[in-house]
Amino acid sequence: MQLQGSHWSSAVASVDGAGGRNTPLRVDAQRNLEHVLRAAREVFGELGYGAPMEDVARRARVGVGTVYRRFPSKDVLVRRIAEEETARLTDQARAALGQENEPWSALARFLRTSVASGAGRLLPPQVLRVGVEVEAEVRVPQQRQVGLADPPAPPQPELRLVEQPSPVVPGGPDDAGAAALLEVVGQLVDRAREAGELRPDVTVADVLLVIATAAPSLPDAVQQAAASARLLDILLDGLRSRPAG
Repeated sequence: MQLQGSHWSSAVASVDGAGGRNTPLRVDAQRNLEHVLRAAREVFGELGYGAPMEDVARRARVGVGTVYRRFPSKDVLVRRIAEEETARLTDQARAALGQENEPWSALARFLRTSVASGAGRLLPPQVLRVGVEVEAEVRVPQQRQVGLADPPAPPQPELRLVEQPSPVVPGGPDDAGAAALLEVVGQLVDRAREAGELRPDVTVADVLLVIATAAPSLPDAVQQAAASARLLDILLDGLRSRPAG
């Protein structure tokens, strides 16, 4: 499956995994780098960031050594792709803010554009900022006569989703890039909420989770586009506020 729209289609410079200066590439080396980046986006989009570097090399039709010459570790490559996708989403959010006057139209446009680009399959977990908190509710068992009843069952943990900051881990976007995305999406959310068109309990994390959820990876591109559009329509309907009564 080919994912459309490469954020790196312009001229690319050599990546120094140690954080040194970028240097111009020869034409063939630049072409290989573009192939590797495009292949990485496709492979990680289909299989997740756990996909091996060998899969990226095969998709790019280069040797795995070529991939490692540009990216000395998988973490460096994953970070590059994650940062590209974070920047892509930030640009799309800014475009929606600048080109749509209606708050709900701006938010819906951002979601549709982002889902269509396939960016949801490449969002790192720390950008989603959604974690799972396990809480055990301690109950005081009622007094029972010994021998007349079974002992009380141990308390069961309660699972609930909570929005919480997540540390930046290897392979994630830099702090500045993630902060820029969260800030501009926050503007979209605030505008739609203040206009009374967005449910008051919807957060930035929820909006980003919609992008990730509405981007299933299917083997057929036509089916994938249709499934994404259908699922996004359902999710958008769930995000909208309903008039009281």
